[in-house]
Amino acid sequence: MKDNNNEQIKKTRIIEPEFQAILQLYEARTDMGITQKELSQRSGVRQSNISRIERGTCSPTIRTLSELAYAMGKKLEIKIK
Repeated sequence: MKDNNNEQIKKTRIIEPEFQAILQLYEARTDMGITQKELSQRSGVRQSNISRIERGTCSPTIRTLSELAYAMGKKLEIKIK
């Protein structure tokens, strides 16, 4: 049981940064009042890919996140603490 619990903690720590990036992307887009389609047109990233990213059904690359951020006039920052 202890090993299973440690494995779950490890998985959670790995997934958490991805979840935070997705949440920040969604919040930035909705705060700007733009649709996924508008973000797609600005960024060149397909709307269906933006939808999958925001639903958490695919893992975005750093490049894709950077393109989406740039299209919203923002900058992607990655920190290792």
